[in-house]
Amino acid sequence: MEATRPTDGRRSAAAQRRRERERDIIAATRELFDRNGVREAQIEDVARAVGINRAIIYRHFTGKEELFALTLVGYLDELKESLAAAAATSDAPRERLVAITEAFVDYGLGHPAFVDCAQTLMRRTGPELWDEIAESAIYRLGRSISGCLAVLAAALEEGTSAGEFSVADPHLLANTLYASGLGALQLARVGILVKEAAPGVPTVGTISADQVTDYLVTSALALATGGVRTP
Repeated sequence: MEATRPTDGRRSAAAQRRRERERDIIAATRELFDRNGVREAQIEDVARAVGINRAIIYRHFTGKEELFALTLVGYLDELKESLAAAAATSDAPRERLVAITEAFVDYGLGHPAFVDCAQTLMRRTGPELWDEIAESAIYRLGRSISGCLAVLAAALEEGTSAGEFSVADPHLLANTLYASGLGALQLARVGILVKEAAPGVPTVGTISADQVTDYLVTSALALATGGVRTP
């Protein structure tokens, strides 16, 4: 019994050091994302920021995709707090949905790397993610995404129960609004609107963040209300 204690202590200390190193690597990745954007972030830059060899990063993460996924977890956890705070501002279903949508847009515009990181992972298929990311990391990512969606789904469910909304599957609509919202946020960042000046003749206009916000709010309310008549 006595002989096992030092070994257990060393294992516990090693596990703690491993967790701390992983947190340092994720924090450095987040800092690079926020400063330079997702496309410019390289494993070499992360290793340099932490003061380690890039090979050590691959001892902690299966690859770049897993590191990006776990960095996205931090953004999502912050987003959940913003959405929950917005949801708590009103008991009226419509006002709550508007507040949640606006909070999502505000966070996305304030954290463009979140949008890039989320879209980068969404371009991967489910089987690809399972092949490239460890199950524990997939679970953490899924928990963070579902936490954000749960805030929105709860607002849709409560609105439907109150007769204000008509949503058959709140979770499906929450997922749809999240995915379309990411695309709209990218459009707001680009600020370019493509349309036809005449049949077959393209032209380019501009679109503002306020216009995108208004569109997302209007779309969310329209999809949520469905066939429910408004007073």
